[in-house]
Amino acid sequence: MVKFEGYEFVEGGVCAAEGFAAAGVIAGIKAGNTTKRDLAMIYCAERCRTAALYTTNKVKGAPIYVTQKHLKDGYAQAIIVNSGNANTCNENGIEIAEQMCELTAEALDIDAEDVLVGSTGVIGQPLSIKPIKARIPTLAKELSPKKSSEACEAIMTTDTRKKELAVEFEIDGRKCHVGGISKGSGMIAPNMATMLGFITTDVAVCRELLEKALRKVNALTYSMVSVDGDTSTNDTLILMSSGLAKNPEITCEDTNYEKFENALYAVMMNLARETARDGEGATKLLECIVKGAPDENTAKIVAKSVISSSLVKAAMFASDANWGRILCAIGYSKADFDITQVSVELASEKGKITVCTDGAGISFSEESAKEVLSEEEIKILVDLHCGEGEAIAWGCDLTFEYVKINAEYRT
Repeated sequence: MVKFEGYEFVEGGVCAAEGFAAAGVIAGIKAGNTTKRDLAMIYCAERCRTAALYTTNKVKGAPIYVTQKHLKDGYAQAIIVNSGNANTCNENGIEIAEQMCELTAEALDIDAEDVLVGSTGVIGQPLSIKPIKARIPTLAKELSPKKSSEACEAIMTTDTRKKELAVEFEIDGRKCHVGGISKGSGMIAPNMATMLGFITTDVAVCRELLEKALRKVNALTYSMVSVDGDTSTNDTLILMSSGLAKNPEITCEDTNYEKFENALYAVMMNLARETARDGEGATKLLECIVKGAPDENTAKIVAKSVISSSLVKAAMFASDANWGRILCAIGYSKADFDITQVSVELASEKGKITVCTDGAGISFSEESAKEVLSEEEIKILVDLHCGEGEAIAWGCDLTFEYVKINAEYRT
């Protein structure tokens, strides 16, 4: 994890913030699944100010339409999520998503309009409400501030590791928290979010700034991740604020707002990195850091172009310092800069090596480069030498296992 001064990583994940509880159970939603949790619930004792972002794909899962409808007033109190089936492109998808909310509301004794819903898994397969209906009462009874990990497990599909964390910090002497869980391993090239991400906080902040912070931080984190170039139909990112930290409510962009925004960044950036690290079949985390750009947007475009390149990703899998592929990806990015000024370095815990200056290759030791690229975390350092803009993007290598996983996804 990347640490930040003034922010301490703590246990609790999505339940670290005051007022939140979660749980995950085995519902058997996917045929033959009797060993993996696949139904999760997140609940707050208070109605929460809530903001959300969704996929940019024209094909959207039914849960997105229901969540958007329920969130029109800016408040929510619970989230119900299933894995194993995306509930997308189904004739009765909206009806199923609404029923999930109604059943959750009944079990928690709250308004169905205060329940948000998410689904992830196979697209285009009918989703039965029966296993979900049977397990929601148990799920509600098992809610606990100590069960973030169980909820995290329940939203996983091809993920190989749980993605959850939380930070603690202070605002005006009050202990505050931001925490979350997310899932995503394949079909990750979001223009706004990862496949599913649920972030909670006990910071008292007005909804306008809650949404502004989410959009800003998302643009620097989840939107800078690409595993395979595909954008999911179900991407949903939700941020809930209980306000139970009892700090003076944040209503303007002052130092307290900056503290909150930085805490949100600490959580979302690390979750985004873990999404890239856990890319389907991945063996390496790739981090492309671009500096010297005319502006931040140019830097972001270039960084994402590099980590999205299948040729670059394949070269990194082989620990091959094929810098030409990197320069090629920089060159076809839709950004304006002078390619003859560009330099590229490759780095890891084993050291750093320069492979390109002034847009052309230079002599370097292939053996040293291979040693650098044999690590599990690789940095691709790009300097455009034409400004002060900077950006970071995250991806992973492209392996034989990625093809195997996706060739056999439905079987």
